Amino acid sequence: MDDEKAELLFQGWDADEATQAKCLEYGSIPDTETIIRIAVRMVSQIRKACDAAERAASAGATGAGTAELR
Repeated sequence: MDDEKAELLFQGWDADEATQAKCLEYGSIPDTETIIRIAVRMVSQIRKACDAAERAASAGATGAGTAELR
């Protein structure tokens, strides 16, 4: 989590052209964005990251660095 920008950061695999084409059926992909694939096994970690982000937001945290996932 980027505390300064209040954003979650994700790492995943680049989506192949077929996947990107399928996503484009639902709308455009801005030049500053990309489609990534995230393994289903990462769902629990993503939930932890979302929970940490909510806790930080409700506490008014705006410090630098990465929030600890708990």
